[in-house]
Amino acid sequence: GRRGGRRAKAARGRPRKGVTVVVALALVTGVGAGGFALGRTYLFPPDFEGDGSGSVEVVVEEGATGQAIADELVAQGVVASPRAFLNALGSHGGNVAPGTYRLHEQMSGDAAVELLMDPSARLQAHITFKEGLRAEEVLRLLHENTGIPMAELRAALEDPEALGLPDYAEQGAEGYLFPDTYDMPADADAAALLRRMVDRFHQVAEDVDLEDAAAERNLTPNEAMAVAAIVQAESGSAEDMPKVARVVYNRLEAVMELGMDSTCFYVIDEYGIALTNDQLAECKAAGSEYATYGRTGLPAGPIVSPGRQAIEAALNPAEGEWLYFVATDPENGVTEFAETYAEFEQLKAEFEQNRGDL
Repeated sequence: GRRGGRRAKAARGRPRKGVTVVVALALVTGVGAGGFALGRTYLFPPDFEGDGSGSVEVVVEEGATGQAIADELVAQGVVASPRAFLNALGSHGGNVAPGTYRLHEQMSGDAAVELLMDPSARLQAHITFKEGLRAEEVLRLLHENTGIPMAELRAALEDPEALGLPDYAEQGAEGYLFPDTYDMPADADAAALLRRMVDRFHQVAEDVDLEDAAAERNLTPNEAMAVAAIVQAESGSAEDMPKVARVVYNRLEAVMELGMDSTCFYVIDEYGIALTNDQLAECKAAGSEYATYGRTGLPAGPIVSPGRQAIEAALNPAEGEWLYFVATDPENGVTEFAETYAEFEQLKAEFEQNRGDL
C-alpha cells in the first residue's frame, strides 16, 4: 500500500509541471480553444468612444445587478457591450443607486458609469420606505437618495400645511409619511417629496375608511393611527397584527398601562426589542405623552409610519381576551399571546431563554 502511494504521488507530481506550462502557454499564445480571443474580449471589449449624443432614459430597478444594468444599456444603444460597462463599473466601486437616469447613445463604458454616478443625470430617485420607520429615518433615506440637506428636510417636516397633513394629525407628520416605493423627481424640493408620501397616506386612509371606522371604535383618526403604529412596531408578522391590536384595546378597556416597549424606545430615541431597567426609568422620567409606561392611555400620536395592514388591523382587531404578548422568538418573528399574568411570566421566561441562546 505504501509503495503504491509513493508511485501515485510521483505520477501526480512530475508531469503536472509540464501541464501547468502548457496551460500557461495556451493562455498567452492562444493555443487551443481560442483562449487569446476570450481573454482579449474580456480585457478589451467592444466599446464606443466619448460621451455619446442624443438622450436616452434608463431605469435602474431596486436591487438590479450590474449585469442587468449592462444588458439594459446595450439594448438601448448606450454602450457597445456589457463587458465595457462592467469593467468600468468595477473600477468605480460597482454601485448604482436605483432611479431613472438620462444618458446618451453610444457612450464609452467609462462615460456611462460616470454619468450614472452624477446626481444631475438622475431624473427620479427610486426609493423604498419600509413599514415602521420613524420620520427621522424617512428623512435620512431621502437625504441619501436625493442629496437634499437634512436641515431642509427637517424644516419641511415642520410645515403641516405645505405637506397637506390631515387636520387630525395633531402632533405633526410622524406616522403620516406612508411607507411605499416611490419614484421621487430629482429636482423636487423637500416639501414636495414629503407631500408625495402624505398624499399616498390620504389615498390609503380613504380606501380603509379611516375616519368612519375609527369613530365606530370611539377613536379619533389620530388615535387609530397611534394604535396602528404600535401594531406595526410590536408585531412579528402580519398575521399577528389583529391580535396585537386586540391586546391594545383590551388593556385600554381595563384601564391598564399599555406597556409597549416600542413607545419608550421612541421617547428615549433608541431602538431595541426589550427595554432595560435603565431605559425604562429614563422613559418614565421623561414624562412624555408618547410613553405607555407610567401612564395609561394611548400615545399622543403614531410613533412610526404604519403600513396598510397595520392600519386595517387597528380598525378590525381580532376577537380574544388577551392582555399580554411576548415576542418569544424575535429572530423568527414568533409572538405568543396570553390572557393571564402567570401565562405572561412563562412567555417572558421563554423569551429570555431564546435571547440567551443567540
